[in-house]
Amino acid sequence: MQTLEDLHASSKAFFTPGDVCGVLGSNPQTIRVTARQRPDLIGYEFTFVGNRMKIPRVPFLRFMGIEI
Repeated sequence: MQTLEDLHASSKAFFTPGDVCGVLGSNPQTIRVTARQRPDLIGYEFTFVGNRMKIPRVPFLRFMGIEI
């Protein structure tokens, strides 16, 4: 499980629900299902590429209060 510090240090352009679930205190599948069924409840940017949920790194870190 990754921490916010791990995500901040990452060089990935996009995160997956598995990457951010520990920071959000949720499970990856709950994040995916909520994003599909109730996107208004997700406070950060995301997109789906086929069945894969992609979360842009910089906007997510800003959502978590880290200025990049």
